[in-house]
Amino acid sequence: MLRQPINEVKGVGEKVAAHLNELGLFTVEDLLFYFPFRYDSYEVKPLTELAHNEKATIEGKVVSEPSLSYFGRRKSRLTMTLQVEQFAVKAVMFNRAFAKKQIQQGDTITVTGKWDQQRLQITVSQYKKGESKSQEPIQPVYSLKENLTLNTLRKVIKTALDDYSHEVQEILPEDIKNSYKLPDRAGALHQMHYPQSRILLKHAKRRFIYEEFLLFQLKMQLLRKSHRESTKGNAQRYNNDELTSFVQSLPYELTNAQKKSLAEILKDMKSSYRMNRLLQGDVGSGKTAVAAIALYASLTSGKQGALMVPTEILAEQHFHSLQEMFHSRANVVLLTGSVKGRRRKEILERINKKEADIIVGTHALIQEEVVFNDLGMVIVDEQHRFGVQQRRTLRDKGLHPDVLFMTATPIPRTLAITAFGDMDVSVIDEMPAGRKPVETYWVKGEMTNRVLSFIHKEVADGHQAYVICPLIEESDKLDIQNAVDIYTQLSAVFEPDSSVGLMHGRLSNEEKEEVMKRFSENELQILVSTTVVEVGVNVPNATVMVIYDAERFGLSQLHQLRGRVGRGDRQSYCILLADPKGDVGKERMRIMTETNDGFELSEQDLKLRGPGDFFGRKQSGLPDFKVGDMVHDYRALETARQDALDIIEGEKWLHDPSYSEIKALLEEDEHLKGEVLD
Repeated sequence: MLRQPINEVKGVGEKVAAHLNELGLFTVEDLLFYFPFRYDSYEVKPLTELAHNEKATIEGKVVSEPSLSYFGRRKSRLTMTLQVEQFAVKAVMFNRAFAKKQIQQGDTITVTGKWDQQRLQITVSQYKKGESKSQEPIQPVYSLKENLTLNTLRKVIKTALDDYSHEVQEILPEDIKNSYKLPDRAGALHQMHYPQSRILLKHAKRRFIYEEFLLFQLKMQLLRKSHRESTKGNAQRYNNDELTSFVQSLPYELTNAQKKSLAEILKDMKSSYRMNRLLQGDVGSGKTAVAAIALYASLTSGKQGALMVPTEILAEQHFHSLQEMFHSRANVVLLTGSVKGRRRKEILERINKKEADIIVGTHALIQEEVVFNDLGMVIVDEQHRFGVQQRRTLRDKGLHPDVLFMTATPIPRTLAITAFGDMDVSVIDEMPAGRKPVETYWVKGEMTNRVLSFIHKEVADGHQAYVICPLIEESDKLDIQNAVDIYTQLSAVFEPDSSVGLMHGRLSNEEKEEVMKRFSENELQILVSTTVVEVGVNVPNATVMVIYDAERFGLSQLHQLRGRVGRGDRQSYCILLADPKGDVGKERMRIMTETNDGFELSEQDLKLRGPGDFFGRKQSGLPDFKVGDMVHDYRALETARQDALDIIEGEKWLHDPSYSEIKALLEEDEHLKGEVLD
């Protein structure tokens, strides 16, 4: 019955059905589960319980004659004093001159509006004479398109609830419902749309938050299980002695966090399932060393390894550092778009004949002409920069190779278990000994000259500097320093003594590579750039990072940019030029100057900005929860994840009939083929 088309609901004709379809509502079920995004409360609470700047409803007696004043054209202000409990409260109404005739001294009125706790004042948006009894205490407010009114949608949903809610089936097993004291599904649905009280609404929300998270985590865990089980017989028998000898040959001791991540990776490689792991670690935490050891482990078990990175310059850097690490232990080759002709043919032949052990490259690695001989390990750096399809193509080139994704974006745990729920996650949350933290300063625009003097001093000492700007060219809409302007200004200030380069997104890949190469070889001392410089480039000689209009960036992005300096043994500096107007911008600057810990920053960023910023909304694959909020409800997310693991490992639906509804729902999901539940 719930799958019936929406026009089966009483009062829904063709026109209203078409408007509901625009909201993505096609069936009765869609309508029942179209939840309000907020609730208007006309509940009269004691003044002591009201929150500052929140919407509130109060009831009081008018103790002064309402006073009307005019300002500007057709603009008016009506002011009166109300006695509410033992307090005198000032009520202000804008552009309601007509109310002067309706409200008299001595009247009791009910007003709703924004409450100012400090001034004991309410800015009125709605009012009515008399006490508040006749109004419903809590009313739902839904997202709408222009052709549909709120009242129409409320009526339609009310009718659907009355006529169809008895069809709503419970999907949560009894033991879970009892354990968390969750209301039943149909009752909670009524409370979501027409709550009888704040308490009942809170419990209904709690129920649907948990339900959403549990279903999502069950899907993720089932996908993970089916991925693992589809690749049995994938164990890599690496040589422990050779591996130990290689680790001991490195010029530094691994940190405890590196050792822990490495142990997790090696355990995966030994297992009969294919590895599908995310290695996340802050800029400079030593992910490359862990990746190199994993590649070497694969080599000692007779397999080839591949490392795929987003840019040619990064590929070259990894190629040189791996050659240095391996010496004669491995044949490392580099394959990028700029390797052409006879040289390319030769490299392709070496890969095919297994004369090349480790292949480093850009997306050139996934082109058809590249034929690996026995690919055992694939490492993808800065994994969110590659499309899912590109990653899959590379993976499919081998006979189910182990796959390790790496990212220098410290992703909060909540987000990692949601966005990467079908992966295992390893974290390097410790910096190598001897790393000097980058000193970070926040300065206002009027100090620009002092900042330029500081760059001059560092460059004179033989170092280099990055200068980052948000836009490429001037925009009328946004008063932001732009890269082309800054480049022109800095060229005038620093040349001919120092060379200034410019890099931005409108340059071709070849041009970008060329500019970056000149900067890494110190032919350019100052690089003016937009954020395209963000990923992984290693220029140990760069000691200054200046970011114009820093308030326009999220904390994660600022931290990524700051990670471009501090890669050598000299003290490095990050200068944030910013004049934020709002509290969030100021808070961001404060946090940046106080911590160098990427994970702490990412948690703060998640609170300030929401999850979209971490991956870019379009390709992030982040689920769009209706009720749950990954940041706010992270405890429920963790609980649901653990419960999902227990359900799947215990295969509870095989012997407990109260799990049958949830099983049926999962079997309908297009991503899950029925067999994973059998």
